[in-house]
Amino acid sequence: MERCAWCLCNEKMTRYHDEEWSVPLYDDKKQFEFLMMEAMQCGLNWNMMIQKRDIFRECFDGFDYQKVADYTEADVLRIMETEGMIRSQRKIEAVIHNARCFIKVREEFGSFSDYIWGFSKGRILLYIGHEKGMLPAKNGLSDLVSKDLKKRGFRYLGSVTVYSHLQACGIINDHEERCFRYREVITGHQTMRRQRDGEKEA
Repeated sequence: MERCAWCLCNEKMTRYHDEEWSVPLYDDKKQFEFLMMEAMQCGLNWNMMIQKRDIFRECFDGFDYQKVADYTEADVLRIMETEGMIRSQRKIEAVIHNARCFIKVREEFGSFSDYIWGFSKGRILLYIGHEKGMLPAKNGLSDLVSKDLKKRGFRYLGSVTVYSHLQACGIINDHEERCFRYREVITGHQTMRRQRDGEKEA
């Protein structure tokens, strides 16, 4: 069975690839989890995020954005002292701050998923060349989404980070065409093929 090469490093990464990555996502709790894991990743790598996922869930109440939005300085200290946690106070505070911004987006659009899928008009985007493994670090769409998120107050969500989220939540299908998941994740969904757009190499 053929898979994208990046997921073959360990079992957890392979399972994430097979079961979650690039599956169209419409659940806001999961959107928040993925988005905040991306924010925690800044300067690190995704494999570390997957390995520490259970620790993140423990620290942030299963990524319940309503609960996280009410966190205080005592919660920041608690999280900082959790064994195995990434001890970046600024990132932890950003997750709490972003939960409050996340709730405001939900209040405006009905759900965060409706907001972010609005950028692709509800369609899965297939960028020409990506199916051959020519993946960028960011592109025109991630620039646009990142700029809008920053305008709404979100932190640690630059264009590179946002591009990774668009891949993870299925708005951009970046599975290689030879990968068994390439067609599985788009089955039953509207797609749009696009030219490469302002792409910066990874």
